Amino acid sequence: MTEFLKKIHTIPSFNTAIISGISLFRDSHSVKINLVTENAFSSDDENKARDIARAFVPEEFDCNLSISKLTPDEKMVAKTVMQAVGKCNKALACLLNEDDIAVEKTDDGFYFTISVIADTPVSESVVDNVVSVLKKTYCGNFTGRCVRSERKLDSIEIEEEKENIEYDIPVRTFQIRDFSFIEGDTVQKTAIYLADVNFESENVVICGTIEDMEERTYMRKSDGQERVYFSFTLNDTTAQLRITYFTRKSSIDKIRKLAVGDSIVCTGKTEIFRGAVRYTARHIDRGSTPEGFVPIKRASKPAPKYYTAVEPQPYSDFTQADFFTKNELPDCLKNNTFVVFDLETTGLNSSPSGGNMDRIIEIGAYKIIGGEIKESFSTFVNPGRKLSEEIIKLTGITQEMVEGAPTYEKVMPDFFKFCQGAYLVGHNAAGFDFKFVDYYCSQLGYHLERKIFDTIPLSQELLFLSNYKLNTVADHFGITFNHHRAVDDALVTAKIFIELIKIKKSLPKPM
Repeated sequence: MTEFLKKIHTIPSFNTAIISGISLFRDSHSVKINLVTENAFSSDDENKARDIARAFVPEEFDCNLSISKLTPDEKMVAKTVMQAVGKCNKALACLLNEDDIAVEKTDDGFYFTISVIADTPVSESVVDNVVSVLKKTYCGNFTGRCVRSERKLDSIEIEEEKENIEYDIPVRTFQIRDFSFIEGDTVQKTAIYLADVNFESENVVICGTIEDMEERTYMRKSDGQERVYFSFTLNDTTAQLRITYFTRKSSIDKIRKLAVGDSIVCTGKTEIFRGAVRYTARHIDRGSTPEGFVPIKRASKPAPKYYTAVEPQPYSDFTQADFFTKNELPDCLKNNTFVVFDLETTGLNSSPSGGNMDRIIEIGAYKIIGGEIKESFSTFVNPGRKLSEEIIKLTGITQEMVEGAPTYEKVMPDFFKFCQGAYLVGHNAAGFDFKFVDYYCSQLGYHLERKIFDTIPLSQELLFLSNYKLNTVADHFGITFNHHRAVDDALVTAKIFIELIKIKKSLPKPM
């Protein structure tokens, strides 16, 4: 439809025309295209437009081109601005009245100003979302800005339905099998899932298999003597955790007899430092997970009733679907919902056990319903730390972009709500992106169900390419985009996923 509009714009009366809708009626083999223009047009202009439309519609389909003239004024645009703010940011809309929106006519469109109360947090995406709505509604160019007003928040009465923030989620435990002492003095019967060790406590019992083990030395400050300590990674199939153990002289030889593959029980304390879990063991004994151990599903805090920080937006792209294809979409695409997402982060550390957990700085996501991309979810996220020059150069995201953005505590509840009832899809999602959203959701008590489709192994299965980077797969399908921005990568991944499933005609096994 992009080429169609280019042809339409060659007609002077329709040089700024927009497509307001396309309807396909398969039963009657007809298509209706709704065109909106702000200029007066003659019957000759209308006939030229119909000829262009006819050329873009296959012969077996009847073509109905509906053309309407719509010339907005300042009041119409202001009303649409208010409606657009209400869709993208309900919290901000509650604080606005008609006097807070000013609209000026420009040479080729309109310029709007939204006055917001001082200290009210406003995402940069608000203006972008409003402009997007205006361009889909009227012809012409639209620009705008948000400014701070002198109006005080305490002069406005706001009715707000409070949600139940406190929601205790019990940690999962399992029975320890074949416990025996190495150096402890208390029989431990139950251990906490490693995946649930995300809190601080003086007494945490864990159990798992040693994956790697190192013996190291340090100088004790009290007497300057060299002492031995051990560092190893434990795995109970739900997660990995790095363990530090400062040995007693009486137990050094016993601990040295342990090896990779041995199952042990640790009793110790946990600390959270810069987003990372630190576990220091006091005692180490022998013991293992139950035979045939299958982790139980984590309980989750329910999804919020309302979106608060990020409001999903309707998405429409007339180029995303082949309206006239005779090939039906596979039922598995039409009958399921998918959220395709991508992240930009402060770095690559996606595990709290690996040290300083990196932070999310942008989330981009699109929801596929009935085989088409229908909704978008996009926001910057304030990481609470300075961005490195490397990340700024790689992503194009600056410190200024994230400083005014909501924190993960505000964003992740909305993202969790957006993902309800959907499969998650991403390019390397299982190996990277899911770990971030899973961790930061779990910090707030929200637990995403692990139903992930990864387009990397799916591309490797179905395509024969030199490599399977996102841009390479996108080039294969003729999709162009701005790489290294989450919102762009997510949209391209969504389009790729649809094409891959159309080839495969079934869903792969979730990862």
